[in-house]
Parts: sequence; C-alpha cells; structure tokens
Amino acid sequence: MSETEAETKTRIAGVVGENDVVLFMKGTPLFPQCGFSSKAVAILDHCGVAYESVDVLQDMEVRQGIKAYSEWPTIPQLYVKGEFLGGSDIMMEMFEAGELQETLDKQGVAKAEG
Repeated sequence: MSETEAETKTRIAGVVGENDVVLFMKGTPLFPQCGFSSKAVAILDHCGVAYESVDVLQDMEVRQGIKAYSEWPTIPQLYVKGEFLGGSDIMMEMFEAGELQETLDKQGVAKAEG
C-alpha cells in the first residue's frame, strides 16, 4: 500500500526541516545516477558543507512528491535551512557567482567533517 500525497509531503517536510542542507537526487553522493546529480554533489563537496541526501530512485513516492512539494519539475533539488534553492543549473549559477557559498555561510551551515 502506498502512502497518500499528504503523508509523502509530511515526510519530505520532515527531512527538509530536520537538516540544514538536503539534496534530493538520483543515486547517492558516492554513486550519483545522473549527470545533474553528480554536478550538484560536486558543488556541495567543493563548498565543504555537511548535507543530507535523499535517493529518489529508492522511493517512488518521494520521487514524485518532491516535484509537487517544491513546484519544481526536475531532480536534483537543493534545500538550505528549509528553503528551496533550485536544481543543478541554479546551483551552478549561484556557485559561480559566489552566492551559494555566501548563502551557506550566512545561514550558518555546518562544515563537512574530514
């Protein structure tokens, strides 16, 4: 039995609310399953922040639900302190302009360990 859209939205909101930085992606940071997700991981790793990732390929409800949650049609999707920032193209534009690092610093996001 699959969960309802409301249950999926609540679950997504929980993940977004509990983590400073969340990347909904295809695959995992170690094994991204598409070029856009790979690019998003590389950007976050370069910024040196700690982040949670959610593999939408492992959860069809989240794969569809995240698009409705953000009203954004594509994956990956990046959230910082509960706010949707965008997909890999927006991440790249923000990164190249220095805005992504600035946003992460302003929000007081924890640095990655190691």
